[in-house]
Amino acid sequence: MWIPITLAAATFQILRTARQHDLRRVLDIVPAGFVRYAYGFPFAVLASIVTFGVARAELPTPPPRFWPIIAGAGVAQILGTIALLRSFRMRDFAVGTVYAKTEVIIVAVVSAVALGEPLAPLGWISAVVCVIGVAWLAAPDRITDILRLAGDPAASMGVLAAAGFALAATGIRAASNSLGDLPTCNRALLTLTVMLGIQTVVNGAQLAITDRTGLRSVVTHWRPAIPVGVLSIAGSTCWAVAVTLTDATRVRTLGQVELVLAFAISAMWLRERHTRPEFVASAVVLVGIVGVVAFG
Repeated sequence: MWIPITLAAATFQILRTARQHDLRRVLDIVPAGFVRYAYGFPFAVLASIVTFGVARAELPTPPPRFWPIIAGAGVAQILGTIALLRSFRMRDFAVGTVYAKTEVIIVAVVSAVALGEPLAPLGWISAVVCVIGVAWLAAPDRITDILRLAGDPAASMGVLAAAGFALAATGIRAASNSLGDLPTCNRALLTLTVMLGIQTVVNGAQLAITDRTGLRSVVTHWRPAIPVGVLSIAGSTCWAVAVTLTDATRVRTLGQVELVLAFAISAMWLRERHTRPEFVASAVVLVGIVGVVAFG
């Protein structure tokens, strides 16, 4: 089940990210990032009320360690989102997404160290293949350009985004698993609702202190922002369920199909042009994805 759920999560996520990128026409970077929490949290609360109140599903009881873990994951995701939107501004949507795909190795390392869930040898090789594909996409014409591009501010922001998302994915899994043996959906929903609540408070307070105009803009532009919230809750629910069903490395690596979707959206919606080597490099990334799924 984790495979179709992960594919759905990747689709929802790339559509939400594209909508956030589109919001940059009317919102600054931090308010555009805040939209996913401010408009996603009410939907999560509604889903929790229906599940635990109306349907009377058993509500998990969070242990003390749950709170710092999910708070850390929430903050990491906030920072990752801001970094990703900055990368989009510095380059373009597709290239910013590519840089963020270094998340694959970061998730593998964090899961191995923090959760004791290392990949099998062939899985590690496949993860490296993914990174090679990402590097090729970064410099599709001349591989020697990779080192030069590594100093690009967009690359730095992309790697920071990857680190934030990797820590968030690992934290979500750890927090959800700390809730015991209740049904996966119940644990995932509670984990997601709590995290979105923390993110709304933290990011909202930061904007209230540093950018009240931006905070008001989030409310003013509610019509284009609501789809971001809907896509955010749909994607986050799928991610939370997926990383509860299996280890975060497999989930986030399969989720690299998002890269192909990013190029499709870039070409058809944002009218960005890309070359044949970039598409070949995307195929290399997909080979790595299949390897991790098959051998991880």
